[in-house]
Amino acid sequence: MGRIRVKEDALWQIKHKEMTANALKRSFCENREYGISKDKYSATMNDNYWAAAMAVRDRVVERWIGTQQQYHKKNVKRVYYLSMEFLIGRLLGNFIYNLGVENELREALEELGFDIEEIREQELDAGLGNGGLGRLAACFLDSMATLGIPAHGYGIHFDYGIFHQKIKDGYQIELPDEWLQFGSPWEFARPEYAVKVQFYGASQMYVDSSGRTSFRWVDTQDVLAVPYDFPIPGYKNDVVNTLRLWAARSTAEFDFDYFKHGDYEQAVNQKISSEVISKVLYPSDDISRGRELRLKQEYFLTAAAIADILRRFKSENADIRTLPEKAVIQLNDTHPSLASVELMRVLLDDYALDWDTVWDVTRRTFAYTNHTLMPEALERWSVELMKRLLPRHLQIIYEINARFLRDVEERYPGDVERFRRMSIIDDGYPKKVRMAHLSIVVSFSVNGVSKLHTELLKTKVFKDFEEFYPGKINNKTNGVTQRRWLLKANPGLSGLISETIGTKWITDLEAIEKLLLFVKKRPFCAQWAQVKNNNKLLLAEYIKKTTGITVDEHSLFDVQVKRIHEYKRQLLFALFIIAYYLEIKRGGVKTVQPRTFIISGKAAPSYYMAKLSIKLINSIADVVNRDKTVRDMMKVVFLENYRVSLAEKIFPASDLSEQISTAGTEASGTGNMKFMLNGALTIGTIDGATIEIAELVGNENIFIFGKTSREIENLRQQGYRPRDHIDTSPLLHEVLTLISKDYFCPHQPGLFLPLIDLITTIDPFFICAYFDSYIATQERVSSLYAQPLEWTKKAIINVARAGHFSSDRSITEYATDIWNVRTQHPSGVPG
Repeated sequence: MGRIRVKEDALWQIKHKEMTANALKRSFCENREYGISKDKYSATMNDNYWAAAMAVRDRVVERWIGTQQQYHKKNVKRVYYLSMEFLIGRLLGNFIYNLGVENELREALEELGFDIEEIREQELDAGLGNGGLGRLAACFLDSMATLGIPAHGYGIHFDYGIFHQKIKDGYQIELPDEWLQFGSPWEFARPEYAVKVQFYGASQMYVDSSGRTSFRWVDTQDVLAVPYDFPIPGYKNDVVNTLRLWAARSTAEFDFDYFKHGDYEQAVNQKISSEVISKVLYPSDDISRGRELRLKQEYFLTAAAIADILRRFKSENADIRTLPEKAVIQLNDTHPSLASVELMRVLLDDYALDWDTVWDVTRRTFAYTNHTLMPEALERWSVELMKRLLPRHLQIIYEINARFLRDVEERYPGDVERFRRMSIIDDGYPKKVRMAHLSIVVSFSVNGVSKLHTELLKTKVFKDFEEFYPGKINNKTNGVTQRRWLLKANPGLSGLISETIGTKWITDLEAIEKLLLFVKKRPFCAQWAQVKNNNKLLLAEYIKKTTGITVDEHSLFDVQVKRIHEYKRQLLFALFIIAYYLEIKRGGVKTVQPRTFIISGKAAPSYYMAKLSIKLINSIADVVNRDKTVRDMMKVVFLENYRVSLAEKIFPASDLSEQISTAGTEASGTGNMKFMLNGALTIGTIDGATIEIAELVGNENIFIFGKTSREIENLRQQGYRPRDHIDTSPLLHEVLTLISKDYFCPHQPGLFLPLIDLITTIDPFFICAYFDSYIATQERVSSLYAQPLEWTKKAIINVARAGHFSSDRSITEYATDIWNVRTQHPSGVPG
């Protein structure tokens, strides 16, 4: 029997390792029939998507099992990446490229009468993120797998992701994002690894049998965290890592006592209240119940992850004190920062280790990435809320803080103001826990995500900590995976690049620099321009289909796509659009170039000013697009429901990338890198990673304008007066007057006055101070676009210089400088 079983296993492996079109076609038919019980007559297009996905999944799973077995056998050091967001988008396309079966699957589906693009369009985006933070996490997972780093992602299995945005009468409407409406072929439930997570209750002190004062967490309300695993394949290297997402489930599905007495709602109340934890990403935090739910989500993620990490560690190791030699936990911003306190609680209370040992293990295990300079984004939790929800954790945080402040006292005796600034507990009213401070104190590494961002962390935001822990704060500039954002998203351009310089760039983006040899070759430039025009035509067709607006693919596609926020300054872009409209109306544009202005992004549901900005943009679009006198010169398009799959259509078609945040506000940005990688030129401020883009491409190949972060800080300290700039800029005055006189809202008088009042009185993000410089720089853009060959040459240079912005480079730096793990090139040779 044993020999027969071995032969069966061997035959199974041979069957599923085949990557030919015939093998994939056979898998498709078998999965459709036996996996989802459909035939070619009854199957819907979604069923056919599932059959194709399962055919690909079979081949991924085999490598997944093999990878995890190798990690276990070799007892490797693992990287655990904790993030509230993983904006993974659609996975089928990414998986077939990473497996190397794109052509084979296309052929198989064509033989069955299907178009691969139509099949791929059936997949719903997994929108488990709000923007750059979650997309960065997804790029990092791809790079870790491609580089052969033993890694696990941990997040939450939200039933509903970031909301589905509709635009109705110009207003943003939020609808549920039902990404699991038809299930997901990529997820695998692992109920055998469910973890009990505790909330509320009390921390009870007692003396154990050895006479040691100990604590236990009692009278808690418990929730089950059930894991769902997603495979993350590397690029053609047979490595498949794991993203584990946790779903909240009740410990008691049904209370029969309530049911038998007729209280049917109460019978399932515990189930409902438990499962709301993983119901939706980012509940509104402007009400107390929303804040409590959000803190519950953060602890739910960290408690489940820590339990899982320790379970895996114990299966391969005996001494918990060696945990830092086998695990490093990277915190993606402050959302999962309670993980360090949870680890301490478990080691102190469950393992009965002494404080010094637990502190040593914790301090050598955690690393923290900061992603923001905005004060409101540095999380602070009410002490009262934490005392009620996580009483034992608050005790531990207070003890960490007391010991930390004693160390500060020794270094800076009597410096009360410094103690107040550095304390983990903000003693104002109400008292709050500063999660960024906690993360800095407990982590062995703290990193920023661009050169400027890191410098501002050291000299401004965390200046006291940089002085106290010299060298702890370091820079790791963000990156994006070229395999999704160029190879997959832009097959026309990636094909041209591979035909010209080979395919090494797919796993070593620095190799794309070879394109510089072709900048002056006119035939190559012509091919490049044709690819761009084809991509613009595809986006124009999408715009026509979804909005009814006809745009000219030969016009300059001027694009700003990102989360809608005041500091990202969609409002500055809107003012420029109005100025451009006015200049065309009176024939004053020095170099008239037809433009299509494309905007997309979501505003937080409770963010009034951001949502009003969306309404303004759509109102401008209504006026401009109806005006027959300018219709050949400009169009304005707001594309609703910005998401990964939409971004994959926009980036390849873009000519101009708008990166216009106020200097000193954008930590890094990754959209700027995706635009660059797809051949768009950047108009940008001296902020975030745009500074590093300018350094690499040269000022002659980018449009930089505006003030430095230091100049902005000086303006702020001197007492910034937006009126001074308005009074000296006739065009700005005219634009603001047009808005204030309801030109764009004749049937809703005063609608946009809150925006005008904000700009003209406070102007917190210095729109008025930048306006004239921005307008002058846009005139340079128009002048260059009038020279198509010169524009194309600069686009090629931008792509050729994009090698630094690969997430592979970012992850290699994390692995070498922070995690102390070895990377492995796709060839299998350790790096």
